[in-house]
Amino acid sequence: MRNVTPDRAVIESIIRRATVCRIALCDEGQPYVVPVSFGYADGVLYFHSSAAGRKVDVLRKNNAVCVEFDVDQEIVKAEGACQWDVKYRSVIGFGRAFFVDVEEEKRRALDAIVAQYGGNLQDYPPSTLKKTTVVRIEIQSATAKVSGY
Repeated sequence: MRNVTPDRAVIESIIRRATVCRIALCDEGQPYVVPVSFGYADGVLYFHSSAAGRKVDVLRKNNAVCVEFDVDQEIVKAEGACQWDVKYRSVIGFGRAFFVDVEEEKRRALDAIVAQYGGNLQDYPPSTLKKTTVVRIEIQSATAKVSGY
């Protein structure tokens, strides 16, 4: 059984339990997908990155993104090859990415990333904040898909 839903509670439950976010970008007409560690707070997704690299270059040219999260993946074996299935819960969302320059928002973003993985919140030295690139993704639409549960 597969069920697609825009239910915010289902979407947020999946995002909060995910450990990887895959971000799809468009680099001059060519798709480009990158997995990132992330944080999620108040309906906004955050990730950090080095200041240079393909992901940052692409986002500076085109900030449209698609994000994907999945949890509870399980292969369901069967006698016949075409009878196998996969159980999972996933979210696909669309939005826009923005670079975070304000120090206080960078702190909140890093706190969200640390909290996503169960870490202890810390104080971030100004030198670390200055050299860390933080990206905020404002999710404009999202749906969850639940298969096999």
